[in-house]
Amino acid sequence: METVSFKNLALSHELERAIADLGFEEPTQIQALAIPVLRSGRDVIGQAHTGTGKTAAYGIPILEGIDPRRRSVQALVLCPTRELAIQVSEELARLAKYRRGIAILPVYGGQSMDRQLSALARGVQVVIATPGRLLDHLRRGSISLDAVRCVVLDEGDVMLDMGFIEDIGAILARTPRSRQTVLFSATVPQAILDLSRRYMRDPQIIRVVHERLTVPGIEQRSYQVREQEKLDVLADLLEKYDPGLSLVFCNTKRRTDMLARRLRARGYPAEKLNGDMSQNQRERVMARFRRGEIGILVATDVAARGIDVEGVDAVFNYDVPNDPEYYVHRIGRTARAGRGGRSFTLVTGADAEKVRDIQRYAKVTLVQEPAQAKDRRAGEPDPQLERVSAALRGDLGPFRNRIERWMEQGHSSLDIAAALLKLLDSPPR
Repeated sequence: METVSFKNLALSHELERAIADLGFEEPTQIQALAIPVLRSGRDVIGQAHTGTGKTAAYGIPILEGIDPRRRSVQALVLCPTRELAIQVSEELARLAKYRRGIAILPVYGGQSMDRQLSALARGVQVVIATPGRLLDHLRRGSISLDAVRCVVLDEGDVMLDMGFIEDIGAILARTPRSRQTVLFSATVPQAILDLSRRYMRDPQIIRVVHERLTVPGIEQRSYQVREQEKLDVLADLLEKYDPGLSLVFCNTKRRTDMLARRLRARGYPAEKLNGDMSQNQRERVMARFRRGEIGILVATDVAARGIDVEGVDAVFNYDVPNDPEYYVHRIGRTARAGRGGRSFTLVTGADAEKVRDIQRYAKVTLVQEPAQAKDRRAGEPDPQLERVSAALRGDLGPFRNRIERWMEQGHSSLDIAAALLKLLDSPPR
């Protein structure tokens, strides 16, 4: 696909500023394909996995189409779980940073109904909701969907698997027939096509087809860390494995600036490579990297395109990539010309879903190692944490559904996790 910039998408100045603040250099494939079609008003079925930028793909057109002078609900995003609803709400809020007068509200079970009612009374234009809680509001009359222009069904296949088909129908029946209907799904089974025939008008299908995977000969490891520990863990790995040439990937230009500067302050020969640099600057840095004058290159995915250096010994994912395909691109920079290579991924708690997507997509298992940076306190291993970490690598689908049902009863995810840990910690009877 031809490279497209956000400027090619003719976005408002406010959206362009917010995108620049987030450090995005160019749209992902699903964004470049979907945004123009969605802004034209056409119904769309988008086939894209989590982590491909699909939230911004539909969120940007939604925000461009909101009239901030009207305090009615103009856009509705339906999500299968409260976690996804919160995540979508937070991302849309970041994108709407400079669009004054736009109110965005997540609506889900487990949160105070009074808090949601108060926010609705003040007026919101964008609602991100789980089906069960939204139906509660519709029965109460606290939400009206009469002015909705766009409805997005996010993770449509998951919603069908969770049995939300009747709820979706009841919700769409309360929206105008003239609405734009958008469906995003990782897969497009027959049930999704049946759903589209019932509720959509001649939808355009947009598919993001990933490249075939080639990751042989690469030792892949991951380390569970807190955000504030990343630099120490990275430094420890650099000392332990002492790679000749290393590529360190960050998700934004701002992160490459920060990390390269902090590595140099610790005495490491590091330079950044990002889209804010001129072509001449990038070429000079790459020439020094190839000659071995720079041992560590800290780069974004976009800036690293075209890098073909045979002597790269290790790739470090300082940030877990947002797109599983980027993971394959990143680690493929090592193990060139028949050589072996290593990749190391630093994983925070917020990255768990992205790591699962990577493992499913790349059909690999990231061997999890204990992170032991030198200036961290070395404690005794926590057997419960080890058991939980092992369980996180398994299939959690059926258990997530049960957790979601408990949360719909008013329990928070933190309280449920604490209760389960208490049971895990209790001596057997």
